[in-house]
Amino acid sequence: MDTITNIWVTSCAVVVVLCAWKMVNMVWLRPKKLEKILMNQGFNGNKYKLVSGDMKESSKMFQQSKSKRIGIDDGEEVLSHVVPFHHHSLQKHGRNYITWMGWNPRVYIMDPDLIKDVLTKFNNFQKIKSNPFFGLIATGLVSYEGDQWVKHRKLINPAFHVEKLKNMVPAFHLSCSEMIGKWEKLVASKGSCELDVWPHFQALTSDVISRTAFGSSYEEATRIFELIKEQSVYAMEALQSVYIPGSRFLPTKRNRRMKAIDKEVNLSIRSIIDNRLKEMKTGEGNYDDLLGILLETNIKEVEKHQNKTHGMTINEVIKECKLFYFAGQETTSSLLVWTLILLSKHQEWQSRAREEVLNVLGDKDMDVDGLNHLKVVTMIFYEVLRLYPPFFQVARVVDKDITLGGFLLPSGVQIGLPIMLIHYDEQLWGSDARKFNPDRFSQGISKATKNQVIYFPFGWGPRICVGQNFALLEAKIALAMILRKFSFEFSPSYIHAPNQILSLQPQYGAHLILHKL
Repeated sequence: MDTITNIWVTSCAVVVVLCAWKMVNMVWLRPKKLEKILMNQGFNGNKYKLVSGDMKESSKMFQQSKSKRIGIDDGEEVLSHVVPFHHHSLQKHGRNYITWMGWNPRVYIMDPDLIKDVLTKFNNFQKIKSNPFFGLIATGLVSYEGDQWVKHRKLINPAFHVEKLKNMVPAFHLSCSEMIGKWEKLVASKGSCELDVWPHFQALTSDVISRTAFGSSYEEATRIFELIKEQSVYAMEALQSVYIPGSRFLPTKRNRRMKAIDKEVNLSIRSIIDNRLKEMKTGEGNYDDLLGILLETNIKEVEKHQNKTHGMTINEVIKECKLFYFAGQETTSSLLVWTLILLSKHQEWQSRAREEVLNVLGDKDMDVDGLNHLKVVTMIFYEVLRLYPPFFQVARVVDKDITLGGFLLPSGVQIGLPIMLIHYDEQLWGSDARKFNPDRFSQGISKATKNQVIYFPFGWGPRICVGQNFALLEAKIALAMILRKFSFEFSPSYIHAPNQILSLQPQYGAHLILHKL
């Protein structure tokens, strides 16, 4: 008996020692080793701090920046407000700098050739999966790698083909018409009114994605959006702190609510899918919305190969539907609100855009061909996306030792591409990099960037956002309809405070004065 007891005690001791060693290696020995390797190659940054790394300092600077007011035309202030820690790191440590995401080093690069390598060789530079809380918001295509990504991209591509998008124009138009109708009622008595347009754009883009993704299940889909919106707030809170492995299983108030939201969203989407599949079996299914196209493509792929592994499972379809919601709503609402804000400041561009819309489209119904001829509107959108991209960085990780340019990056090192810092960089864009100048895109993106990879609001390369044409088409229709009916300017109560939640949003809303034309 004593022998068995001794063996058990010894085994427990060994397990404790191994766990302790693993923990010490994870939070101290490995980070210090990587710090030495990276700094010897010219990457500069703060010294590693046990467990928290730079997260506390970054979070503190972010919270401090939210209390400040800034000028809309001061690019320096915009950077220090939206990405204060990264702006500070760039100024202090140079163009190749390190930040510590807890105990994981992330090296930031601004060299266009290296950026191109990272975004092109996606098998070597993979998505980071360190914080499972984000997985409650957006998984699916955006998080997959290798063969799984190839399969999902192949199945999803048909839903965003230009011919399919043409079929969605009536849904875009209907949602925009309803918003415009509300605005017309508000200005009816006096010819003008003050309005915070931000919640209206959030409602518009959720309305559009509900109609185009789920069609006849629109009302239920609207409830799903409200839940995902709530979930994104909790996710952002979680992402601003160091993730301790296993902490998502703790029965905290936030964790319980996030799990409850995730369960309700999954059940709601599954119900919509089940009903749609039943309709399709009886020949009543609608194939014109994103869900219908995805299910139809999925069924055809399985039948073609006589193998279910060539298609998606129901759980995988649910994840893609959640991604439709998050990405489709966040990107377009962000683009529209910053467009109206910048056109309120730069009235000459608002006038140019309106003149083009009236000349090209007149009072005709919206169609893709006509919208494609809106050159000035397109230039404006490109410039808005340069100055106010929906997301401020792209992050990747290397899963094996690799050479990038002249740098040797050990396995596990993260790579950050700071979109906003790159988009505002005078070395890359010229002396007016921090000013609003849509004319820089008058001959297209390639000419403006001199064929360098320095502009990627929707990503770049093979993994560029599959829904970018969807977002731009929706935004064109909305802006064209607004310009036909209204002029707009800043309200005296407008405060310029871009704020990174999950996408870039106006912290205090977007209070404008609308004038009926």
